[in-house]
Amino acid sequence: MCNGNHLRFSLCLSRILELQRPRHPQNFHRSPLHRSGTRLQVGFQTFRDDDSIERGNYLNLELPEAIKQSRISIVVLSENYASSTWCLDELVTILECNRTHGNAVFPVFYDVEPSEVRKREGSFEKAFARYENEVEAEGDHERRMELAKRVEGWKAALRQFADLTGMVLKNQADGQESKFIQKILKVVGDKVKHTVLNVAPHLIGLDLRAENINSWLRDGSNDVGIVAICGIGGIGKTTTAKYLYNLNFERFEGSSFLASVREASEQPDGLVWLQRQLLSDILKGKTEKIYNVDQGIVRNKEALCCRKVLVVLDDVEQVDQLDAVLGMRDWLYPGSKAEALTKGFRSSYGIGMDYIKSLELFSWYAFGQDHPVEGYMDYSKRVVHYCGGLPLALQVLGSSLSGKSIDIWESALEKLKAVPEGQILRKLKISYNSLQDDHDKNLFVDIACLFVGKDKDGISTILDGCGFFSKFGIHNLIDRCLLRVGQYDNKLRMHHLIQDMGREVVRQESTKEPGKRSRLWQKEAFNVLTEKTNLVALDMRYSSLETVWKGAKLRLLKMIDLSHCHGLVSRILDFSLVPNLERLVLKHCINLIEVPESIEVLQRLVLLNLKGCQNLRKLPMNIHQLKSLEKLILFGCSKLHEESRAYHLDNTKPPTLT
Repeated sequence: MCNGNHLRFSLCLSRILELQRPRHPQNFHRSPLHRSGTRLQVGFQTFRDDDSIERGNYLNLELPEAIKQSRISIVVLSENYASSTWCLDELVTILECNRTHGNAVFPVFYDVEPSEVRKREGSFEKAFARYENEVEAEGDHERRMELAKRVEGWKAALRQFADLTGMVLKNQADGQESKFIQKILKVVGDKVKHTVLNVAPHLIGLDLRAENINSWLRDGSNDVGIVAICGIGGIGKTTTAKYLYNLNFERFEGSSFLASVREASEQPDGLVWLQRQLLSDILKGKTEKIYNVDQGIVRNKEALCCRKVLVVLDDVEQVDQLDAVLGMRDWLYPGSKAEALTKGFRSSYGIGMDYIKSLELFSWYAFGQDHPVEGYMDYSKRVVHYCGGLPLALQVLGSSLSGKSIDIWESALEKLKAVPEGQILRKLKISYNSLQDDHDKNLFVDIACLFVGKDKDGISTILDGCGFFSKFGIHNLIDRCLLRVGQYDNKLRMHHLIQDMGREVVRQESTKEPGKRSRLWQKEAFNVLTEKTNLVALDMRYSSLETVWKGAKLRLLKMIDLSHCHGLVSRILDFSLVPNLERLVLKHCINLIEVPESIEVLQRLVLLNLKGCQNLRKLPMNIHQLKSLEKLILFGCSKLHEESRAYHLDNTKPPTLT
């Protein structure tokens, strides 16, 4: 795929020789237009089809590549144009490059009207009558079908070409041709001097993923459109937007690509700088003095309301940034298009990569070809699975593993299981850092560490009990593309690299001592509990536990809170493993039926809170042996047998019973 970084020529001058065949031969030598092929080259790297390619190599080899490598093809179409199959084949190639690669086409109609070309009148009608006769006269069926298809392609190309905006000059000896050439130079110069954006190599699958947006940009309607391209960092938003911008900016009267809007806005007078940049781009280099945001809004409105423009704002974080730079939708001239790239807001298009394209992109960076080398396929598949369709991750890991031996690959894959790749996480963490307050940040980290794959409604109930206002918070996380909810199962979902980023936030709280972290999960939670660290309290409210602990003694544990653990029935834990426990809170464990007899070993237990355990039927008969018990809470234990309430205490100071 050709992109703007690799264009060899600024101009492709098509059919200069046709331009030199005027209707009035006497005008040929004294007309300045016959020198246009030379005149138009001033200041531009130019390819000319009449002398740049060996005639024998013309169509099949060099011409398509030369056209592809030209930013603009100037097609000079005269009265005799259609009489040359060479010209027509060249036009088909030029328009195909325009469609597939975004190369601009600038029509010059010399002594012929666009309507004559569109309707194939005059000399064009005669030429095509001859071609159709040749089709009918061809005796070989296969060759006849091939020629007929070629003729239809020429017709379609002429219709498309005639609909393009170009310039018309009548063949006359009045000195106007020189001025006409200067007008061409001015128009083409403005187009060529417009900066093409740098786009990364190996744009695997980008044309397919961007197809809908590209069709929207090219729909030719007078509708004003603003679209948001939304997604997590590294998903390919900026690369896609640059690719589409390079394909389409020539179609608009003015265009601007404003990079890093969020970062620029954070600088002093950052919004004013962005307003000036937009105005300069739209006015093609003319600078306007802007001293404050309000003045910039007025100036931008004046510039945007009178021309069809393409505007891209990269990394928009706040709506006020969009409003200050782009203004209101009704400011834009009919046919104008705008794109806002954001990690927030709700998206109109999601951008990701399927497995096959992911493997191809990864292979280009890891092996310099579109597939893994022998012996590396399984390892490559594992890396691609880890990346989960994230282009940034595929690029970073592919580059880091390039040229490495298999044992290095194995080691890298093992490391990724424990510590995610730093560059990827830094990019993803931008979305986390952009969250508005600590409330949303804590909610995100809790879900990433503990609740991915859980039912949204159930987790909302749990989190609301912790003061999280979860419905609003979850909505914010979804808008930031940090979370999604399964369409059919209502479960909380995260891209696993986003989950890794959230867990890495917690890991960084104490990289060497997990016991000092705010949250623990899976293997590390097990290790902390078994290694007899300084863990004094275990808070596992709202968890899905069915049993708390099996294993080594936790002699330092002083408090356990298992409130709202609806999975607990009777097998809470073997209390002999926590002999120094002082506070046990089992509030609203609504399915708890009984408390284990092993509670008698808790001779230091001061508080036992069973409030709201509505299915609790009995207490252990040996509970009276808890000599340190000061407070027993049984409020809401509606099914507790009366004989369990009538226990006897040997304590000289009976506990407070609630």
